Amino acid sequence: MVPNPQTPSLPRRMACWMYEGMLMFGVAFIADYLFSTLSQTRHALDNRHAQQAFLFVIFGIYFVWFWAKGQTLAMKTWNIRVVDVHGAPITQTRALLRYALSWLWFLPPLALSWLLNLPAREGAVLTLGWVPIWAILARFHPQKQFWHDAWAGTRLVTWVAPAKAKRQAGSKATAPDQP
Repeated sequence: MVPNPQTPSLPRRMACWMYEGMLMFGVAFIADYLFSTLSQTRHALDNRHAQQAFLFVIFGIYFVWFWAKGQTLAMKTWNIRVVDVHGAPITQTRALLRYALSWLWFLPPLALSWLLNLPAREGAVLTLGWVPIWAILARFHPQKQFWHDAWAGTRLVTWVAPAKAKRQAGSKATAPDQP
């Protein structure tokens, strides 16, 4: 249980989100290499839909695994933890629900781009416009949580590992007073 949980600020959560994206680039690169090697894909557009499905599953495994443990690598860096509404660790089932709902960051603009048959460049602009809108909508939640978290029964909280908290407290206690 997380005692007295506080919601991280929106800029901090978005910085974590951006860092997570950079880490996911590495996961995608390795997964794509594995897929291309195993399927013996010679051209980037061959097996495109199967490759996208494979990446969806790999990303799901990554996020469900780490969220069920409380934090992804980026969340550890930014001292953010995912918990249920009571502050307890989430189950793998709840993490899977959160993963499915987290696609609301991307699915609405992607679906609209597909429906309107927009070129890739315009679809990217639409997606880049939707992401900040979805993030800002968190301001309308009573606890300032992202809506996909509210619907999944999860929340993001500020959390520092106990050993790290003791180190930080010890370094503050031994630091000399500054004029």
